[in-house]
Amino acid sequence: MTETTQNPKDQLLEAALMHVPFDGWSEATFQAAIADTGVDSTIARAVCPRGSVDLAVAFHKQGDAKMLERMKSEDLSEMKFRDKIAAMVRFRLEVVTDKEVVRRGTTLFALPQHAPDGAKLVWGTCDAIWDALGDTSDDVNWYTKRATLSAVYSASVLFWLGDTSDGHQATWEFLDRRIENVMQIEKLKAQVNNSPTLSRLMAGPNWLLSHVKAPNRLPKMNLPGSWTSPRR
Repeated sequence: MTETTQNPKDQLLEAALMHVPFDGWSEATFQAAIADTGVDSTIARAVCPRGSVDLAVAFHKQGDAKMLERMKSEDLSEMKFRDKIAAMVRFRLEVVTDKEVVRRGTTLFALPQHAPDGAKLVWGTCDAIWDALGDTSDDVNWYTKRATLSAVYSASVLFWLGDTSDGHQATWEFLDRRIENVMQIEKLKAQVNNSPTLSRLMAGPNWLLSHVKAPNRLPKMNLPGSWTSPRR
């Protein structure tokens, strides 16, 4: 038998992608991936305790990694910051080669029992975007930036799934409009802060918000369901 250095989860995910458009991120897809790869079922369940749900999570995170790789090959230095955000969202969508796989994922993560996973994944994507673009905020702005971008990103994904325009031009225009809406909110916040009357009214809430701090960064860990090749 030919030895491979690819870890079991990656093998399972690669095999599962052929079945997802037909069976969704389901137990049937998980079992088909096991059969296709020959990965021992005990090992498969160890690295993916929830079966296809864990593969769907891995697929999303794989897309985030590809987005960051794409960013490294692009020159964003001359762009306005809002255009950099739009470019990153576009990079994230363009790494997808099969919309049906994503559509099946949105269906999975819309289920009540998996909705927290879906929200965490979207937040993680937006966190990765802000980090990649050099965000250094450590106060309440850390949360508002990611929450706002999460709303923009989620809306853009849903629009993109139904977009049949040439080159997804309608999606990129939709994305630009959503970001423009956010910029208008930021302008309003600046106007409030610069107004002597309104700024006094916001003194109490602003004092409270000033005590909100970004979470401490923890080391990235792959538990549960991590895999380390056994030593020989």
